[in-house]
Amino acid sequence: MGNNKLALVGGGGVRGPLFVESAARRAEELGLEEIVLFDIDEEKLRLLGGISAHLARHHSDVHVVATTDPRQALEGADFVVTTVRVGGDAARVTDERIAQCHGVLGQETTGPGGFAMAMRSVPAILGYAELLAELSPHAWLFNFTNPAGLVTQALRDAGHDRAVGICDSANLAQHAVAAAHGVDPNDLRPEVFGLNHLSWVRAVRDRQGRDLLAPLLADPGFRAATLQRFFPPELVELLGTWTNEYLYYYYFAEQALASTSAEPTGRGQEVARRNADLLGELARIGPERPQDAVAAYRAYEAGRRSTYMRYAEPTTAPAGERTLGEGSEGYAAVALDLMAALTGGQARYCAVNVPSMGRLDGLEPSDVAEISVVVDADGVRPLPIGAVPEPQAGLMRQVKLFERLAVQAIASRSRGRAVQALMAHPLVLSYSRAAALVDDYLAAHSDHIGEWR
Repeated sequence: MGNNKLALVGGGGVRGPLFVESAARRAEELGLEEIVLFDIDEEKLRLLGGISAHLARHHSDVHVVATTDPRQALEGADFVVTTVRVGGDAARVTDERIAQCHGVLGQETTGPGGFAMAMRSVPAILGYAELLAELSPHAWLFNFTNPAGLVTQALRDAGHDRAVGICDSANLAQHAVAAAHGVDPNDLRPEVFGLNHLSWVRAVRDRQGRDLLAPLLADPGFRAATLQRFFPPELVELLGTWTNEYLYYYYFAEQALASTSAEPTGRGQEVARRNADLLGELARIGPERPQDAVAAYRAYEAGRRSTYMRYAEPTTAPAGERTLGEGSEGYAAVALDLMAALTGGQARYCAVNVPSMGRLDGLEPSDVAEISVVVDADGVRPLPIGAVPEPQAGLMRQVKLFERLAVQAIASRSRGRAVQALMAHPLVLSYSRAAALVDDYLAAHSDHIGEWR
């Protein structure tokens, strides 16, 4: 194992330095020789790429390269992580505003906001995947670009069989149970099912097959220390599962809409302001003071994390503290664990987004699901889940219908199919609202998505 090349598409993004720092820590384990940061924004790449290279030097001698040339980034790559935001922060703000104008949630991965992001994300990621297939057909592609499940579905439908969707939220239950019991997360076997940002965990078992999750869900202290605090005890009992925090937008739909609409600035506006402030400060600091730049970046990251889904927090929740089992590496940990297993390291048990392959009742084998997998040198294989509770299964099937129709709409640039997709989504449903949303998004993002029919 060695000479592995890792490319980060979107390497000038605000998460880039955290990812590179994590990868550098594990460079020897992964046989990692080179990390290439690719971005179309030269200034962001200069500022944030400089921080990434500085952080990497503290942990290893891995070579960090920044480029605006996608061919240079992808040629010879063994692993590629995609984390891009087509249209930048401004497009996210637009997505939120349009949705709220029509009386629906504007969150960037859920419902109409997620669809609008997918309209821009899917063509871009497919373009990079096609270039990767030409230059490095053996490479694995780990997609973190949102909406991650829908984008991964589009990749798989287009024949990119080494594409895997990753999300740190999918693995929070496993890590929280591990932290509560003081064991290695990989010693546990999670039973995760659903879709990205719409998944549940039925059990987290030890090597003897005992479920360690159910007793913890009944413990108020455990729930308060995890993102399960978003959900009242009665709902936790009714569901009988660990619930992905993004399901707050479904189980508390009217409250989520009211809370986000009442904020003076939406989440997109807030993040855009924080990002602009960070880039301005980094430009003022300059490359001659890398330690000051890192300090500014650390402060930015802590501030952004402290406001995550704040409207869902109980008033008793400690502000800004990490939740039980939440690591500092986020999605990087998922990608790096997969890399380690695929290159001959210890087999990993976790949850990712891949075709269900008949292992999850209620979905077609080709349907990308957020599901438990085992990962080793032979690949990524979903584990048997079988039947799941009908209340969860019904919602999963409905949102999967939306995802299927959305992928078809984007592939064919069909306005009619896009309207069908949003009509299928449980947070929209209405034809009149779906048609108005689609028309507004098509007009707002025509520079990025081209003409639809």
